[in-house]
Amino acid sequence: MVETFHSLQGEGLHAGRSAFFIRLAGCNVGCPWCDTKPSWPMAAHPRVAVTTLAEQASQAQAAGAAFTVITGGEPLHHNLDALCHALDAAPSGLPIHLETSGVDPLSGRFDWITLSPKRHRPPRQEALAACHELKVVVGDRDDLAFAEAMARAADLSGRPDSAAPPLLLLQPLWDSSAGQELAIAHVRRDCRWRLSLQSHKWLGVR
Repeated sequence: MVETFHSLQGEGLHAGRSAFFIRLAGCNVGCPWCDTKPSWPMAAHPRVAVTTLAEQASQAQAAGAAFTVITGGEPLHHNLDALCHALDAAPSGLPIHLETSGVDPLSGRFDWITLSPKRHRPPRQEALAACHELKVVVGDRDDLAFAEAMARAADLSGRPDSAAPPLLLLQPLWDSSAGQELAIAHVRRDCRWRLSLQSHKWLGVR
């Protein structure tokens, strides 16, 4: 595990809400713009008992956290069944959110799944069928085409009839004026999409 911390969710539908983050080590997706590259080498980080993480989640709830976010790295490189079971069994009972690129099989139980697919490593169909929000990073026009392809794939992914379609989000690549302009223009002309900003970076919040 890389770290745990209590802060504000900076991105997506739940941006601005108090959250407890569990950042797991390991990622072979290799996004060049990644802002958590130190998390990539799994062996460089210690193992932590899931009961310890559940205790920390309960402490975070007492301090005001509204939900737990499991992130990375790529958290689904790990089997998350035991961690989610421990979090569910903890006194806190906080909702559990997952942030993933969707390249690995789903494991664990989640109240909210944010799928952030990557052009160079497209997600599995099961991730497209299970996600609650589809968040695509935009740096150039090819990213917009990929975002539309992912939205179509989510529609055709075999989602349960009772499941609402995922919320569609475009997130400009950090410090990319071209990505910002493209994402804003696309959202303005297509009401299916919303703009997601990395508000924690703008505010200097961890």
